[in-house]
Amino acid sequence: MNNLLNKIFFRSQNLNYINLGFKNIKKETEIEKIFRAIHSFSANSEIRYVGGCVRKIINKENFDDIDLAVNLSPKDVCDALNKNDIKYYESGIEHGTITALINNIKFEITSLRKDVDTDGRHAKVEFSDNWKEDASRRDFTINAIYADIDGSLFDPFDGKKDLENGKILFIGNAEIRIKEDYLRVLRYIRFFLNYSKVKHEPSVIKIIKKNLAGVSSISPERLLDELQKLVRSKGFSKLTKDKDSLEIINLVFPQLKNISLFGKPNSFAIKNLAKVDFILLLSLMIIDGTDNVDYFIYKFNLSKKDQKRLLFLNNFYSKKITSISFSEKNLNKILYFNGREALIDVIYFKIFKSNKVENKLIKLIEIFKEKDIPVLPLKANILMEKYQIPEGKELGIKLKAIEEIWTNNNFKISEKEVQKIVSN
Repeated sequence: MNNLLNKIFFRSQNLNYINLGFKNIKKETEIEKIFRAIHSFSANSEIRYVGGCVRKIINKENFDDIDLAVNLSPKDVCDALNKNDIKYYESGIEHGTITALINNIKFEITSLRKDVDTDGRHAKVEFSDNWKEDASRRDFTINAIYADIDGSLFDPFDGKKDLENGKILFIGNAEIRIKEDYLRVLRYIRFFLNYSKVKHEPSVIKIIKKNLAGVSSISPERLLDELQKLVRSKGFSKLTKDKDSLEIINLVFPQLKNISLFGKPNSFAIKNLAKVDFILLLSLMIIDGTDNVDYFIYKFNLSKKDQKRLLFLNNFYSKKITSISFSEKNLNKILYFNGREALIDVIYFKIFKSNKVENKLIKLIEIFKEKDIPVLPLKANILMEKYQIPEGKELGIKLKAIEEIWTNNNFKISEKEVQKIVSN
């Protein structure tokens, strides 16, 4: 009976563009296999789109993730997928999430839930078959919109209306929602900057500031992931123009010393902001000539690869930058010793930080994107065979000396220079 009433009172047919958006998902993926698998499992089983993909289709945005909600338990979801030969893995089964995989496209399927206990970081949940109950535990009205395969909406909190009016409203009591999961402080900022058409409610900002200490209980991985989502979002460019949002971000991430750089980016930065990755943008915000980078790496437990990139840039820009720093000879050495990514990072960093864009630097990017990485022409086996140098410490020393002459001479070395090194 409840399901029937929900369908009568909370479903709505939408504008053609919304239906078309979901029709395109059917056309471009094999999502129908999942819908059929769930609907055929039992007389009452039902599955709907939820969250970001619904919000973005309504707002005419591109999306990449497809999240689904289902009124079955995780075990029943697995059974339904197995019966229909759909591959899946248990990506977060303790929280009710199964990830189906069809033609290398992932579909996250999460069972309807209700919170039974929260501590600001994690929630203990019980699985449910009640769509309104599941919607009630979500953070914002714009994230509690569900859609069937054809795009008919189940929207119990009028999220579509709030999205169209640019209002970011917590579901229920804002303070309770924040205390359930303090990451919602950052999610609020991200959604506000991306979708809001009105000013902050002073009462909401007051509640957020009152509960900011709770953010410290969130794991570094979750905080960094949310920061990345903010930085990669279209609303990031509005951050420095929004006093309340900027203050909150500075309090949560005091290491972002140069965030004001993105308030007035140069023409190249504006054009390329969406093209560069998060780590480069992060480097622009945290490299400031102090030990700030080391502290950020320590606090947020970055991967070894990301640490290496940040530390290289930090080391490069901690030294005095002269015309020699960006000479083709010096850049060639970076390409050889540190790789193409490190070299492009160095040039992009310089351009983004400059008030005036230098065409020379832009040309260097194009040159080095295609340039082959130099290869040392003399290998150990050649020295051993041609110059009768035995394997061991002496061979390594002579190879190092040859490499040093070769790189310092713009990757050229004569036979005479080699002879001189091997005969010493």
